[in-house]
Amino acid sequence: MTDLFVEVIVGSVREGRIGLAVADWFVARAAAQPKWSVSVIDLAELMLPTDFSPSEAAEELRRRIERADVVVAVTPEYNHGYSAALKTALDSVKHEWRAKPIGFVSYGGVSGGLRATEQLRQVVAELHMVSVRQSVSIHQARKQFRAPNPSVDAIAIDAADRMIGELDWWGRGLREHRGRQPYPG
Repeated sequence: MTDLFVEVIVGSVREGRIGLAVADWFVARAAAQPKWSVSVIDLAELMLPTDFSPSEAAEELRRRIERADVVVAVTPEYNHGYSAALKTALDSVKHEWRAKPIGFVSYGGVSGGLRATEQLRQVVAELHMVSVRQSVSIHQARKQFRAPNPSVDAIAIDAADRMIGELDWWGRGLREHRGRQPYPG
């Protein structure tokens, strides 16, 4: 059984963001999964053009998503929604998203980013992705991710482990099926 290639997308590009700390926490849990190869796409470093003009950054994103078996979006909640940078990333690639599972790690204040996740579920359905049922929601994220020692609550830890299990199941099944028959969409 070959490794699943998992891309974790950091959806915040703001100055002072905690998205990288949240992503690092999730990546540590995901990388402990047997037969997972995990890498991070930091949208602040990738710098996709917002006018969708051809670019090296867009081509790199396309290649990485094409190779991925599983995608995880680490998303803040801004004004009851997800970030413009994450929307740009989703819109910069088309066919490569199809028939791939996606999970969400959201963070924010009291809501823990749940509204961003609910909006993203609608968007990824249009991209022909499979949104797994379980998601991770980190409430009061700034308190939980105080440097240098994050203290993530047990509910988020349990949710992450459950989501990883669902992503593994869907990732292996869809990869096998895509290998036998191209996705018709």
